[in-house]
Amino acid sequence: MSLQRAIGRRLIAALLLLLPALAQAQGETVRVAVATNFLQPLEAIAEALAAQGGPRVTPVPGATGRHYAQIVNGAPFDVFLAADRERPRRLEAEGLAVAGSRFTYARGRLVLWAAPGVALPSGGLRALDPADVRRFAIANPRLAPYGRAAKEVLRHVGLWDPLQSRLVQGENVGQTLQYVVTGNASHGLVAKAYARAPNAPAGRWQLVPADWHGPVAQDAVLLRDAPHPSAGRAFLEFLRGAEAARILEQFGYEPAEAGA
Repeated sequence: MSLQRAIGRRLIAALLLLLPALAQAQGETVRVAVATNFLQPLEAIAEALAAQGGPRVTPVPGATGRHYAQIVNGAPFDVFLAADRERPRRLEAEGLAVAGSRFTYARGRLVLWAAPGVALPSGGLRALDPADVRRFAIANPRLAPYGRAAKEVLRHVGLWDPLQSRLVQGENVGQTLQYVVTGNASHGLVAKAYARAPNAPAGRWQLVPADWHGPVAQDAVLLRDAPHPSAGRAFLEFLRGAEAARILEQFGYEPAEAGA
């Protein structure tokens, strides 16, 4: 059997497995609390899901820490797409998520982004001279997993202390990127997904080595009090499938991977 035919059969098999869930959820809307860095991939995934007759997706982007607090306080979300594994695990342990529904849907990377007209250091972030930095943007490490990873990177290269007076923190990684692309910061550490997006903003970027920070594994979970649980399950099944994996790779993420 040719590789092309084998891949085709796998896609057909995956679609057949999805059909019962899609049929049950047809016409419903799934409300998704999504980490800001994943908004554009989610919109592409939602479009692909709708094309197959699945539920409509209403994304609510924001910082993972803030979403967690909203869910604990009863916010009416169906699905939580976090930028880390910690908060979905915590929701599961607290009985606020459906047991067994959690899995890792994506693994992200960081890039050093320079504002338009600002040069990147030829030797990478380690060679960055603090004197050449007007403002350095990262996401808030207390709220955003990409901010926590950015702090680890700056500590690794010895720039955390020298840049303290020049740091500016966004509530989430999307706001952090805006600081850089608007010129309010000369440099920043943001998700690689923004660099790979079809409508990527102007600016230069360099990939940060993955071993300079802990892994940014992003977990998904179905919430216990989901207003539309059937639609939520159909969405999560699609997110684990081959079509969603293809979209993830286009946006610079490593594919979804099941995990506890």
